[in-house]
Amino acid sequence: MTETTPTAPASPQLWRADEGPGRVLELITTGRARTRTAIAEMTGLSRSTVGQRLDALFAAGLIRESDKNVPSRGRPSRALQLNPSAGLVISVDIGEERTRIAVTDLDTAILADRVERLAVGAGPVVLLDRITATVRDMITQAGLDGRPVAGIGFGLPAPVDYEAGKVLGWSIMSGWDDYDIRGHLRRTWQVPILIDNDVNVLTLAEHRRFWHDQRHLLYIKAGTGVGSGMVIDGRVNRGAQGAAGDIGHARINGFGDPQCRCGNRGCLESLVGGWALARDARGRHKDNSHDARDVVDQVKSGDSGAVTALRAAGRVLGEAVAYATSLLNPDVIVLGGILGTTGDHLMAGVREVVYQRSLPLATRQLQIVPTKYKSRAGIAGAAYLVRDHVLNPARLDAALATDGSPFATP
Repeated sequence: MTETTPTAPASPQLWRADEGPGRVLELITTGRARTRTAIAEMTGLSRSTVGQRLDALFAAGLIRESDKNVPSRGRPSRALQLNPSAGLVISVDIGEERTRIAVTDLDTAILADRVERLAVGAGPVVLLDRITATVRDMITQAGLDGRPVAGIGFGLPAPVDYEAGKVLGWSIMSGWDDYDIRGHLRRTWQVPILIDNDVNVLTLAEHRRFWHDQRHLLYIKAGTGVGSGMVIDGRVNRGAQGAAGDIGHARINGFGDPQCRCGNRGCLESLVGGWALARDARGRHKDNSHDARDVVDQVKSGDSGAVTALRAAGRVLGEAVAYATSLLNPDVIVLGGILGTTGDHLMAGVREVVYQRSLPLATRQLQIVPTKYKSRAGIAGAAYLVRDHVLNPARLDAALATDGSPFATP
């Protein structure tokens, strides 16, 4: 199944949009209806029609019966569930110096993964070819040859036009601007390819895995750079051109005007980004700190100067988060990124300013918490990106109506 953009196609004439196999699968995967009887009650379809929809899903290998029975008013029924082995998902989390590549199932469980020293500075041609070769080797080594591939998900440390699947504008990914990433990868993979910026991918992973019952979430990534992602009414909000959440390059007054990597002055990132804290550490100690990892190591070793600087950075970051809290009124704010792994040093400053500057109505039920992910959040988010796309009810109905097979076999 070949895709060109993430835009969903019109539903085929074979099924109405709210009555097709895609809608039935959505009920099963969300847990809202997991038996034939429950599906019939939820949709209003007859049992025979429900049986036809389930037959299509069973034939495509998308569902299976669980070993568990579900109590009902009559005889207990076997629960229906997504078959995670129905397709493979290739997930790629590109960082400034390292790239994590994984093969997952449809439940986002990792079947194989590697971390490679593939720097974005190598350029798109070199990096994408290396990723392709690595994925092929991983699939073979894991004994997954011949399994259908549902799609490929990418998280990039750059502004991304989500619909076009391209890096646009200034970023650390020099040479990637407007490059046809999908076209390059489709020389090998004739599957849907979903591309988003890394913070949106992290936001999706955090929300889906830990906060799916919260409708409004703000995710802050505090690492080498600073960014944010938003879930509004249960969906990631990318803005009009995919630039929403670029909080790191908002100007923060009152803290000086240091030069930012983007060329402007006074950006939030130039004050609290990992590279900026390392810059300030070099000025204090004349040491060789050069990135966020060095700063974290200093804080964890008990360096009083580094701890004081990180706490101050938390208060500066809190100024920006307080503005966002008043604007968005989230249920929960999640602090992620490597600088957030240092305990309460950064978090304390953020909480202090947010609760001080935001109205009580916006904060009376607000939770401000560290990320629950230890690692691999980018991989999980990229996998969710693909899963949401290929299991979209209208898209799935179209695929099943065309050839009965939802995914491509390489």
